[in-house]
Amino acid sequence: MGRIWKAWNSVSLVLRIVVGIIIGLILALIAPEQLSGLAILGDLFVEALKAVAPVLVFILVINAIASHVSGRATGIKHVLVLYVVSTFAAGFIAVLVSFAFPTQLILKTGAEDVAPPSGIGEVLHTLVFNVVTNPVTAIMEGNYLGILAWAVLLGFALKMAHSHTKNMITNLSDAVQQIVQWVIGLAPIGILGIVFDTVATTGFASFKGYGRLIIVLVSTMLFIAFIINPLIVFIVTRKNPYPLVLTCLRESGITAFFTRSSAANIPVNMQLAEKLRLNKDTYAVSIPIGATINMAGAAVTISVLSMAAAHTLGVEVDFLTAVILMVLAAVSAAGASGVAGGSLLLIPLACGLLGISDDIAMQVVAIGFVIGVIQDSCETALNSSSDVVFTATADYAMRNNK
Repeated sequence: MGRIWKAWNSVSLVLRIVVGIIIGLILALIAPEQLSGLAILGDLFVEALKAVAPVLVFILVINAIASHVSGRATGIKHVLVLYVVSTFAAGFIAVLVSFAFPTQLILKTGAEDVAPPSGIGEVLHTLVFNVVTNPVTAIMEGNYLGILAWAVLLGFALKMAHSHTKNMITNLSDAVQQIVQWVIGLAPIGILGIVFDTVATTGFASFKGYGRLIIVLVSTMLFIAFIINPLIVFIVTRKNPYPLVLTCLRESGITAFFTRSSAANIPVNMQLAEKLRLNKDTYAVSIPIGATINMAGAAVTISVLSMAAAHTLGVEVDFLTAVILMVLAAVSAAGASGVAGGSLLLIPLACGLLGISDDIAMQVVAIGFVIGVIQDSCETALNSSSDVVFTATADYAMRNNK
């Protein structure tokens, strides 16, 4: 048994995940009711990632700042600029795609029992108050803005601490990362459970009426992932971007696709950044920040669904209004993680700009929930993998300039 486990662990994690996906799909097709208990494997895996991620971010950021040597560049500013550029570019491309391929919606779905934010001010209000949340509450609720704020403050406060204290924090950081490795090692089993549950309970029939919308959304996100992001990487590094982009999509995007949570994927991204030998002072901060503000996929979702609603209702959208929509989508997307329901609940903001009533906007939100298995999976895969792509891009650019 020990030999089998050792041989299994010697196989590439990505290959093991693919095996888990295939087994989960087969079992869901042949015995969905008899093996319904397998769904718990996926729930346990996602919850384990969500549990360890806040502690990981808190400890890593404190350690990175406390042990940082003055004068050593981190590249955080460069990463943040890349996050903003990519999110705005995604919103712009989504608007152009919506003009080129107008989509009709079936607006008869009942609105979900959810409360969208009343305006961009509420989104920003939520973000600001998340920063000053009690640290224990922030860790318990997975509030990464609050976690980052307290970790940064503690990190600076501990810069003057005794070397023994810093060594203890470093050892604690190493221990947490070891736990993360154990959890990620269970990814094939967890994703097997997620795939089984998704296929067994949802199937594919519910997507037939929204085929064109799904194609537009997914194609736009793929265009961002394979064309726009590589173009940004090439402009910054002047090197072939695809080895980096494909690595991040393979080792970060796949797990993010199935967990559908940028927060849950933070441990995966941290491990990938370490594997790419990036500057720990940079990725310890940029990865959790990216899970909060780097939202290219959310910008695509907000833009495409809002423009689809306008087209369905015959609302004429001029180019200037579309550009304003793109900016609103990008800004709102950065606040998506701070609003219950994520990017879908920010659609009424964009619809309001186009003169679409809240009743109709909430029907669009309901449609988003129907196709959420695909839309949210692709959105999270794009968002999360991009965090590592742009962190690595900034790191490589700094090395080239030395």
